[in-house]
Amino acid sequence: MPTSKLYIPNARDRALISRSIEIILEGQSPSGAYIASPNFNSYKYSWLRDGAYCAKAMDTVGETESASRFHRWVESTLFGQRIHAESLIRRLERGEVPEKDDMLPTRYTLQGKLEEIGEVEESPWPNYQLDGYGIWLHELEVHHRHLGTTDFNSEVVDLVARYLSATWETDCFDCWEEIGDGRHASTLAAIAAGLKSAGSLLGEEKFIKKSEEVREYLLANFVRNGRFCKGLLDDRVDSSLLCVALPFEIVPIESPAFTRTVDAIRTELRGGSGGIYRYLGDTYYGGGEWILLTSWLGWFDLLTDNFAEFDVANNWVASQVTENFDLPEQSTKGVQEPSMIQPWVERWGQVATPLLWSHAMYLLMIHEGEKK
Repeated sequence: MPTSKLYIPNARDRALISRSIEIILEGQSPSGAYIASPNFNSYKYSWLRDGAYCAKAMDTVGETESASRFHRWVESTLFGQRIHAESLIRRLERGEVPEKDDMLPTRYTLQGKLEEIGEVEESPWPNYQLDGYGIWLHELEVHHRHLGTTDFNSEVVDLVARYLSATWETDCFDCWEEIGDGRHASTLAAIAAGLKSAGSLLGEEKFIKKSEEVREYLLANFVRNGRFCKGLLDDRVDSSLLCVALPFEIVPIESPAFTRTVDAIRTELRGGSGGIYRYLGDTYYGGGEWILLTSWLGWFDLLTDNFAEFDVANNWVASQVTENFDLPEQSTKGVQEPSMIQPWVERWGQVATPLLWSHAMYLLMIHEGEKK
């Protein structure tokens, strides 16, 4: 890793850092769960994925008790699902493939319960994803390694690792909860990282071996034309592919396949104002530029001493703050499909603001500069 010059946050950055920490702490329920967005009814739940990144951000800024509370909430929540999880594992090991709606969900209520069917809207909302379970295991291990502690629930870690070992070859929805017709690179990266972390936490070689099996499958099937692809059936680049190296370290950050993936994200998915799209063809609220993805790319740029591009990302994110100094999920300026903004507004209201995951990724981007 190259050694960078010192980066010192300016007054604007310091204000947004402070606000981001405040938003995440305010968005943490007494239970320990982080709400996805406090002002967006459809995001009133806690996602394992969003929450794990929020916990990671809290660890980086010294709010380790907040991160610990989230991890304890996940352990308690998943302990409550152990009977159903064990049943699913047994069925999968017999060769059955349960319906997606019967799998463990990707999000829970702030009280750690299952949401009611139809609670979000009239039709069921896709809820079978595996990435959140993988990233939670990964960040749980990072958290305890950082603190030098071992007071995690080993029974739950073992349960989740066995669940991922049994389900990783099933078709689930991608990390955006939109495409459920196959397997997805960012999901498999999260699973591989989570299994490796579970093996480290428990001292179980079987999970480390399974992690390597998933990793080898990912590298063999999702690298085409020299770069990573969104899905087994989808050659597009997706900005969520940044997770393959950052933070999951499936490949080194300087590996050729990952470098080409980042180049494709930068050239194909940068919007007109400088932010980053999820993928080409996105129509959610018009398919705009996402704050968390732009921060993610800026995080990579700072790690690799690409200061000019880091400044582009940092300045663009700062330009997206509301009058309350909140960061939304995405910008509706320069969207891919303008005609699709109003239908989503009529359906769910204005874009989710603040989005805790946006603030978390901003903190992770800036924190790399502070460390350097």
